[in-house]
Order: sequence, then structure tokens, then C-alpha cells
Amino acid sequence: MRRREFIALLGGAAATWPLAAYAQQPNRIRRIGGLMNGTPDQDGFLLKGSTQTLQKLGWRERDNLQFDMRWSEGNAERMRAYAVELVGLSPDIILASSTANLTAVLRATRSIPVMFIQVSDPVAQGFVASLARPGDNITGFSAYEFSIGGKWVDLLKKMTPSLARVGVMSNPDTAPQSALFLRSIEAAASSLGVEVSAAPVRTPAEIEQAIGNLSRQSNSGLILTTDTFTTVHQELIISLTARHRVPTIAASPSFVSKGGLMAYTVDYEPQFRQAAFYVDKFFKGTKLADLPVQTPTKFTLAVNLKTAAALGIEVPLPILMSIDEVVE
Repeated sequence: MRRREFIALLGGAAATWPLAAYAQQPNRIRRIGGLMNGTPDQDGFLLKGSTQTLQKLGWRERDNLQFDMRWSEGNAERMRAYAVELVGLSPDIILASSTANLTAVLRATRSIPVMFIQVSDPVAQGFVASLARPGDNITGFSAYEFSIGGKWVDLLKKMTPSLARVGVMSNPDTAPQSALFLRSIEAAASSLGVEVSAAPVRTPAEIEQAIGNLSRQSNSGLILTTDTFTTVHQELIISLTARHRVPTIAASPSFVSKGGLMAYTVDYEPQFRQAAFYVDKFFKGTKLADLPVQTPTKFTLAVNLKTAAALGIEVPLPILMSIDEVVE
């Protein structure tokens, strides 16, 4: 075969190479845009699990992979601005954590593939058509079903049997999903004889006011649903609930280790590692529509015994028997 004919044949074959081979070419840099929760100091360890797994799969930064990460830090305006900024960078895929971050990304693009993490009940929120067949350009890893709100109020009632009313705190701008959690909390609370009130907050001053208002009503407790804003400010919330003696349960995994009373949460670390495998499959040619939404497999009940003692709470036996993580 003549050299010219061989080159022409090789060029034609290259056009039909599978995407998997194309993705692995050394001069092919793939870009991941990320709109993350909180701050790098708070949540960076979760992302580290993804990057380490990607390295094991052959994707290395500055070699064949580039990250463009942004951290919203519980700021709604920053979420929207960063989403537009990331879309402008034309990444191959965008990773979005939380409902508010995902909403901001989907408002900025419908053409760039999107993978989500830490998004509760994505079917109920309308992000995907179904868990098995999410859609053409989106898939990911869900957090909670909204019925978990009933579990939070039930655990708080078990911890403090005298509980008569509970506030449900979140920032409507950074946690629009909280309205759906509130419904399940109200449904469960009615059977427990507990009154429920929403406690929307958008500033640290409003957090202080809301907890102060709760403390002036006897036998009151607090539920912190999934919300980047309240997680960013959880040290303030922990300090205020200790001062005002308001028993609190949270969805944030770090709440108890920082001094909060109790938390019932999803273990997100495995999901971030699994997300790396999904990214790898996508880069090698798998369509996102063929990657089903994954649901949590592990939930953790954590209790801070020192905080319970400071609040004058003797942890009931049913709670003690259910605890997965004890902080003393």
C-alpha cells in the first residue's frame, strides 16, 4: 500500500474511533467545572475523594484533566454568578452540589452535561424524569427523600419527650427544597403532638433572632434541614442553641462534631468517590441518560453526649441503642 493511501486510510479510521479511545489521547484535556457547597475548608475533603479516585482511573490534573471549581459559601448571588462563569468556560461536564447550586447551573445552561450530588429527591424536585432514566444531560447522586423530615422530628421528640414545638430553620434562597421537608415534618409532628413553625433566615442576625424567639417558648426545639447557608453558619447556631438551651437536630454531618446535639445524616463521602466513576464513564463515551441516579445507602445518627449533659438531657435508651456515632 502506498504511503499516501495508508495515511488517508488511517485518517478515515481515526474519525470512527470510539470516544473512549479519544478521551485517553495524551493531548486531550478534559475540563470539569464544579459549583460546590460551603467553603474549601469545610467541604474540600469530600471533593478530595473524587479527585483521588479520578487519579486512580488515569485522570490527572495538568495531564489530561483540568478542574475549574467554585465554592458558593451559602451565598445565593454567588451561586448564580459562578454558574454563569462556569458555563462560560465551556467545561465538558459540570458537577453541582445542592439543590440551589444545581438550579443555578440549569438556569445557565441546558446543553452542558451536569452531574449533581447532595440533591434531595431529584424526581420530586423535577430535575430528572426518573431515577433509572434521568434524562439526556443530567444524572447524579441524591441525598434524602423528603419523608426524612418525619425522622428528624421523631428523633428530636425521642431525645426530648417534653418537646411541644419545633422551628424548622433554613434560608429560602439557598435551600428552596426546605419547603418540601417542612411538609413531611408537619405531617409527622401532628401525630406526636408537636407544633411546627418555619424559621426562614437570610442573615446571621436573623438566625440569632429566630433562636431567641424559640427559646422564649417552653419545650421548643430546632430542626436544621439541608442548607449550605445554615451549615456555613453552624458554629453560630451551635453557640446560640447552647446559650438558649434549645435542643437541635441537623442534616449536616459536621454538626455534632462541632458541638451540636444530634444529627441524622447521609454519608456523602462514598457518593463523591462514586461520582468519579461516573465522570470516568462519561469521558469514555457513556451517555448520562444511561447512568441512573444513585440513592444513599448509609445514614448515620450522631449524638454529642457532652452537649446533651449541658442541656440537662439524659439520653433515652432507644436513642442510645440507635446511635452510630458518639461524640463525648
